[in-house]
Amino acid sequence: MAGDSDNPSPVRGMTSPRRSGPAASPTKIKDEPLWEVDEETLNSGACGFTAEKIFCNNSASVAYTYDDVIMMPGHIHFALHEVDISTQLSKNIKLKAPFVSSPMDTVTESKMAIEMALQGGIGIIHSNYSIEAQAAEVYKVKKYKNGFITDPVCLSPTNTVEDVIDIKHSFGYSGIPITDTGKMGGKLVGIISNRDTSFVDDLSVKVSEFMTPRDKLTVAKEGVSLEEANTLLKESKKGKLPVVNEDDEIVALIARTDLQKNRDFPRASKHEKTKQLLVGASIGTRPEDRDRAKALVEAGVDVIVVDSSQGDSTYQLEIIQHLKEAHPGVDVIGGNVVTPTQALHLIQAGADGLRVGMGIGSICTTQEVCAVGRAQASAVYHVAKFARKYGVPILADGGIKSTGHITKALACGASCVMMGSMLAGTDEAPGEYFYQDGVRLKRYRGMGSLEAMQKGSEKRYVWDNNKTAVKVAQGVSGAVEDKGSLRRYIPYLVQGVRHGMQDAGVDSLQDAKEKLYGGALRFEIRSPAAQKEGGVHGLHSYQKRLY
Repeated sequence: MAGDSDNPSPVRGMTSPRRSGPAASPTKIKDEPLWEVDEETLNSGACGFTAEKIFCNNSASVAYTYDDVIMMPGHIHFALHEVDISTQLSKNIKLKAPFVSSPMDTVTESKMAIEMALQGGIGIIHSNYSIEAQAAEVYKVKKYKNGFITDPVCLSPTNTVEDVIDIKHSFGYSGIPITDTGKMGGKLVGIISNRDTSFVDDLSVKVSEFMTPRDKLTVAKEGVSLEEANTLLKESKKGKLPVVNEDDEIVALIARTDLQKNRDFPRASKHEKTKQLLVGASIGTRPEDRDRAKALVEAGVDVIVVDSSQGDSTYQLEIIQHLKEAHPGVDVIGGNVVTPTQALHLIQAGADGLRVGMGIGSICTTQEVCAVGRAQASAVYHVAKFARKYGVPILADGGIKSTGHITKALACGASCVMMGSMLAGTDEAPGEYFYQDGVRLKRYRGMGSLEAMQKGSEKRYVWDNNKTAVKVAQGVSGAVEDKGSLRRYIPYLVQGVRHGMQDAGVDSLQDAKEKLYGGALRFEIRSPAAQKEGGVHGLHSYQKRLY
């Protein structure tokens, strides 16, 4: 027995531990692979249950939310920075971060889309615009250059000090180009800075009386590189550098502070050939949306999201087929769906990706009003598992309230998560901040709210060519707290997801899927008491800081 002294036998009557298989951890103890628990223990549920057991062998016929499920920890054999969160948005588009901003009018316009792409995700510009305006937003993203402000607020020489102060309070800066038209694209006639207005007491004084005139400005010509612009700013010791074309019309503005902040975004989502930032846009399913799609494609859009609360309709199948025939170079994401039956029809029509979720957003009331929908964890698992057979990635859309929810969505089979309320309070979201009870807030509303419907989103919820006399709201309007800039917030989300994946013992999203469908990734259902226990509890008061 001397030869077995380093491998003690299990207690009599117990099954011997299994040796690690070929796909197991590379970790070894005394040159021996880590042991695995015996089949009896594994099958007893002591180590949790497979997703198949949780979601499919479901005798109680219960659907689960993200809060209902919890992942079991796995063995960690890799560092946090080694966790790979790159993923597929659709069949042909890959992202370095699985984050997508929702096509909502209080979430994604060009500013949000640009920053999402710089951080490795992508933004989907909403369709509560005219066709021309939405295409223009897409064009802004495609023409964006790191460090170049392509849509600065401008004033005319006839504006006043009061206008300058209003802009400073609204946007937080006072370096403003002055053009003959007061708009971007006008002929540059001067610039004003905080220094220029510091000693002006009369708010009615016109800008022309105290601005720095054109002949005293240092400018760059259109086509200047970021390195060249940085050199010009250093030599001139100025904070702003206008960029003008041959007709002396302003085409961009470069800020010294932006150059210092935006030197490098190695994770940026860019087109492989053009190196332009990736951007998506949403359309509806009505005949006029074919014209909208054409304009978006001409503006350079990379992916089109067909935006419907219930995606399994004749109207959506027809427009997906049209898009794939008319614009074969642009990926199309269909939805929303929550069942494999819905998903199959959209896949058959040619969808390159699927958007999963119905009635589970923080501002959505579809389940309450229409009595149709599905709990999100179950929806994501079932649709992702089915769509995988056809090589179609899915976006988990809605129900995301934390990095833990993001990690659970990805662990249930999603390739990306689409977020609305998580991003609505950031600096890059549309709208202005306001204070209520001492808290800094931004407006946020569902696209099914009456306010959003009046702006055009009714087409997302009504499948009728006739004018609908009575609008039935499927969403609400509200406000969310300030979350600061995406440049701090997205890195926080990235690290949070990496921590969750590391604790679960998976080193990439691909590894997570293999372990999910192979049975190695384990889950349990949490009771209401367990959910309470898993959050902050037992304190008289506390302060919660995200980062």
